[in-house]
Amino acid sequence: MKTPENILVVRLSSLGDILLTTPVIRAIKQKHPNATIDFITKKEFADAIKFNPKINQLFIYNKNKHSEIKEQINSKYDLVIDLQNNLRSRNLTSNAAERIVRFTKPTFKKYMLIKFKINLFSGIIPIPHRYSASIENLLLDNKGLDLFIPEQIKGTLVSSKSYIGLCPGSKHFTKRWPENYFIELGKLFIEKGFSVVIFGGADDRIIGSKISEAIPESINLCNDNNLLLTARDMKKCQLIICNDSGLMHTASAVNVPLLTIFGSSVKEFGFIPYNVKNVILENKSLSCRPCSHIGLARCPKYHFKCMNEVKPQKVFEEALILINAL
Repeated sequence: MKTPENILVVRLSSLGDILLTTPVIRAIKQKHPNATIDFITKKEFADAIKFNPKINQLFIYNKNKHSEIKEQINSKYDLVIDLQNNLRSRNLTSNAAERIVRFTKPTFKKYMLIKFKINLFSGIIPIPHRYSASIENLLLDNKGLDLFIPEQIKGTLVSSKSYIGLCPGSKHFTKRWPENYFIELGKLFIEKGFSVVIFGGADDRIIGSKISEAIPESINLCNDNNLLLTARDMKKCQLIICNDSGLMHTASAVNVPLLTIFGSSVKEFGFIPYNVKNVILENKSLSCRPCSHIGLARCPKYHFKCMNEVKPQKVFEEALILINAL
């Protein structure tokens, strides 16, 4: 097999999934230093990859221009690495390269774990390692995720305070630790002398405002999905406390220690903080977990014990242990 000179990586969504491709991109470039690497993703996630110096060209995917993009990449590459692997990405890349490799999703294993609580996963394998297994003889290094932030993005926070970042948002209800718990936790940190910062995107503005109003000393930095500005300010924090969300992976990508609270999801799915100091708190006493691999709009059992039984005092104590160990 000849050494590929032109490589296309495809991951259309979502934020965390795209950041999790960056160790793979780094490994490809190390293995094939003279190859050009292009990437396709959706516009709303472009900031996660657009300043990566290992990317030659970034294609912005728009479903209304699917045929146009498909024509642009037609027969252009030696190798396509489809890390999305759905009907759309398969059609998009069908004629793009001599060789196409696609991410093998553990769909059956997820189904068995969710529906029957039968665990067929062989341990906890982070997503970057599952991505890299799609590519023959690709070895990852021991570094974390990459997120490149232009120098002109300065951020809001000063570097002289002890900041604790709270990320209360997540796309699905069953991945969100209760709002009142974040408020109670934030007050505990304020009493301890820390400065509390609230992070989130456009969908988190309401919950961010409620938490900020309940903790007047806090700093509300929820914005209109300005990922790079959020990441710049995250770098000033001693610790980020978050749900299983895109901002968890953002904090990982800027190498900030993390405490993550898992509700409906479990570590076996592989979407965990990658190569960064972290603690994951979860209620392991429940037979109903996991109830979903992506999250649900409500608790199927109506008790939401996976989150309700992870109390703020416990999170606070674990956070202090992690901070003192840094």
